Amino acid sequence: MRYRCRLPGWTATDEREKPGTYMARRDSLSTVWRKLWGYNHAVVVASRFFESVKLHDLQRRSLSPGEREVSVELEFSPEPTQDMFLACLWRYSEPTDDEAGFYSFAAISRAPPPEVRAAGHDRCVIAIEPEYLDSWLNPDPQHLADQEAILDDPIDVYYEHRLSERDGSAED
Repeated sequence: MRYRCRLPGWTATDEREKPGTYMARRDSLSTVWRKLWGYNHAVVVASRFFESVKLHDLQRRSLSPGEREVSVELEFSPEPTQDMFLACLWRYSEPTDDEAGFYSFAAISRAPPPEVRAAGHDRCVIAIEPEYLDSWLNPDPQHLADQEAILDDPIDVYYEHRLSERDGSAED
């Protein structure tokens, strides 16, 4: 399954023009994501997640005159250590003359907890409590408040961060 959801009605051209469908913002579920929200829910099981941040934001400083922005990749891991069930929306795109059919998804994001914001990122994935899995994976579009309640009650963890080993360009 591809991590970048192709929204209903979109083509490959639409995706190139609007490439931000990796994350489904919580505040846009009933608008941008309305054809999937309440219908096509999934989870990704993850022990950590990665985010790109501006180095100066990570270092909690302003850019110096003439300094260019530099991005670094951070690895966030929950404390206590555990597998997380990241709330997602998914879609199957039918084959066309130009493309084979494929599945795609987007993780649902929210405003970040303080430790993620302090590390320089303005969004955070939503890790749902394990007891909500059945309800999350079998949504009822007539009862979206039940789904909202699941997103309102994410796991209670602290997200530790470190510079990703895939990005050795800076220290945190």
